[in-house]
Amino acid sequence: MNAPLPFRSALVTGASSGIGAAMVAALGEAGIAQVVVARRTDRLNEVAKRFQNVEVLSADLATSQGLALVEARIACEAAPIDLVVNNAGFGTSGYFHRLDADRLDDEISLNIRALTRLSHAALAVMVPRGSGYLLNVSSIASFQPAPKLAVYAATKAYVTHLTESLHEETRGTGVKVTALCPGLTRTEFQSVSNTDSYAASYPAVAWLTADEVARAGLRDVASGRALSVPGLLYKGLAAASGVTPRGLARRLSGLVQRG
Repeated sequence: MNAPLPFRSALVTGASSGIGAAMVAALGEAGIAQVVVARRTDRLNEVAKRFQNVEVLSADLATSQGLALVEARIACEAAPIDLVVNNAGFGTSGYFHRLDADRLDDEISLNIRALTRLSHAALAVMVPRGSGYLLNVSSIASFQPAPKLAVYAATKAYVTHLTESLHEETRGTGVKVTALCPGLTRTEFQSVSNTDSYAASYPAVAWLTADEVARAGLRDVASGRALSVPGLLYKGLAAASGVTPRGLARRLSGLVQRG
């Protein structure tokens, strides 16, 4: 991290692995107090041992009870949160009609419902306060269709559009809202989404590390950017998506998934 981070405290969901764990590490190395949120308490406790001022909050954000617990922590005036990172989420790979409908429902609930409620909780305290940062982790997949990752891409399109809208709504309030849209990143996502089988077909240059993604996201939300797209390759893809005809984008995306 080149410049000092402006946050005094942060809350990170999905903090037990992948990009979330990398966020926690970057914030911890900067000496920033944190609330780390995930279902896997054992992993959170391991994180808490590495850094000072880490509060462990075990919660399943796919449940109303888990969401309420985290919403209450964000709203706590006695221990205010400067930065909320909505990182929790997962994907499902395969032909839509063959996938388990209950799993897809859980995916939508976590990727959309939980993120929306926690974004609302964050802005409900930050806007009246006149300061704060909200970083919602989306994906490069949010910029185009993704056959065989259809629901994941659709949920991330929601995340990016919602976050860009909130970025404009909060302009001039002292609150900064950013969507982090990484491309291929080596995390547990591949095994959870069942994409290990074709992940090896992508060249090394296409892959980002979780650390690279986390640091780019923290840097860009601190700078007040609406979108954070780590890596030159993905910056180019994001720019191209705005000028590529939709029919061609669908076809190319489908060919990539079949490759």
